[in-house]
Amino acid sequence: MTIPLPIGLVQTAARHHAADDPDAFAADVRRVTEAHPGIRLLAYPELHLCGHQPGEDPETVMTEAAQPLNGPRGTRLAALARELGIWLVPGSVYEQGEDGRIYNTAPVYSPAGERVAEYRKIFPWRPYETTASGSGFVVFDMEDHGRVGLTICYDAWFPEITRHLAWQGADLVLNLVRTPTVDRAQEVVLAQANAIVNQVFMASLNAAAPDGVGRSLVVDPEGHTRAAAGPGPEEILTDVLDLAEARRVRTRGTAGLTRVWDPFADDQPPLELPLYEGRIDPERWRRGARP
Repeated sequence: MTIPLPIGLVQTAARHHAADDPDAFAADVRRVTEAHPGIRLLAYPELHLCGHQPGEDPETVMTEAAQPLNGPRGTRLAALARELGIWLVPGSVYEQGEDGRIYNTAPVYSPAGERVAEYRKIFPWRPYETTASGSGFVVFDMEDHGRVGLTICYDAWFPEITRHLAWQGADLVLNLVRTPTVDRAQEVVLAQANAIVNQVFMASLNAAAPDGVGRSLVVDPEGHTRAAAGPGPEEILTDVLDLAEARRVRTRGTAGLTRVWDPFADDQPPLELPLYEGRIDPERWRRGARP
């Protein structure tokens, strides 16, 4: 039996990287948790701590803001999560990788003050984003609650990513976004579509103006919008999710009918996938979806 998970999604504008004021961000996190003391998982939008001002060169900002994940910024974030006893996703950050490249990376810190996961954005928005591409699908377990997968902004447009996270047992996929453009309307639809076809909770958290156009939302495993924010300034979207609901939908079917994780006949041969030079093996497909 799982315990319901109270989440908080902070739809807000990014902080200017040059300020790099850990006390200011910590004060903001404390403000949110004091106003919503039950929150267990608190998240911020894409590149929240690495913002840039109009007219600044994004490449320069990226270089100046990049740090190793175990650098000073990471140490402070881990201590903040431990101090408040929460799961903290501070948005994605510019990560200085050991290979010398810069990644757009979402770290996750546990209430014990440990970095338990880090996800590098697989699909930067080319040609406008020049960070290196990540190469792995990332999920992490929240004891007593369930399993959470991570994506960043444009990743949501590629169904392979959310499908793999669901195959790895994610009950909730957290998509950190920084979209200031008109295609946020399509992203809202994609959040619902990814939830429906993978039977997972989707939480799409966008930045507020001037870095984004808001419209954050939480969608359940059957595609129903549970909570939604407007397009205005800062808004804190809260919800309490029973992540076991994702497993129930996979077992019983969407609307008690459609079971996307059990579509194959017992004697069906593998399905060849020419685009990927791979295949779908029915047995592997079934085994991947956690009951």
